[in-house]
Amino acid sequence: MSGIVAGKVAIVTGAGRGIGRGIALAMAREGGRVVVCDIGASLEGAGTDPSPAHEVVNEIKRGGGEAIASTLSIVEPKNAEEIVKAALAAFGRVDVLVNNAGILRDRIFHRMSWSDWTDVLGVHLNGSFNMSRACAVHFRQQNGGAFVHMTSTSALVGNFGQANYMAAKFGIVGLSRGIALDMHRFNVRSNCIAPFAWTRMIDSIPTETAEEKERVERMQQMTPEKIAPLAVYLASDRAEGISGQIFGVRNNEIFLFNQPRAVRTLHRSDGWTPDKIAQQLKGALGPSFTPLERSSDVFSWDPI
Repeated sequence: MSGIVAGKVAIVTGAGRGIGRGIALAMAREGGRVVVCDIGASLEGAGTDPSPAHEVVNEIKRGGGEAIASTLSIVEPKNAEEIVKAALAAFGRVDVLVNNAGILRDRIFHRMSWSDWTDVLGVHLNGSFNMSRACAVHFRQQNGGAFVHMTSTSALVGNFGQANYMAAKFGIVGLSRGIALDMHRFNVRSNCIAPFAWTRMIDSIPTETAEEKERVERMQQMTPEKIAPLAVYLASDRAEGISGQIFGVRNNEIFLFNQPRAVRTLHRSDGWTPDKIAQQLKGALGPSFTPLERSSDVFSWDPI
């Protein structure tokens, strides 16, 4: 098959539904061979169901593509190794990893349990590490590969009741940046995408008022399939030279996010005491403080 990723082998986690499904199908349409990974759990991570992964594989095959399914949990490092082994057994190589799998356990922070915290980090952050580490040795040996990780504006900007999710998704930014730096010498790229899409992860947003209903109608325009083109591009050789970056996709918009850098400095030649800091810090640095905003405050215009 021809296409921008023709001949490449891509592992896509969380590929049974939503954004992952859209990416897996797009990879196949663009000539990639796909390992569709999904345990078929509920949004909160409960239960398993092999059918979503196999349904996507069947859809790819009906379109003339090649794909296999895996229903192993990426939370376990040994499973990540087995997923990569399955890709190698089926297709002989692995070129792309899309870390998309995730769960939600939204709780206001003072009610967030230890399991709410660890389970979310386990899938998003530890799962992304496990899969990335399992792929990394092969990328190094073949002197090439691409990682595409899903982060979130909940982490980059903020949201209520998502301290666990925010920590995990910001951790993924650090993971991606670390991979980009460490593996640049091996021609390996690593980038993040913050997706805006109407999926089961956000379909519980309340619609009780007219304003809430209007907001949801706007958000429903942002279908999961809109994320796939950028993910496929970043997986392709056409994205050579792009690594360590954070992108966003919102309907037909593509964003490049800045990354933390010092924006102001405050200096005293005689050194600081707590009292001197109290006298000067707010006035000098306060105008540059980042406000306590949510994603919807920053991205306040309708999807284009």
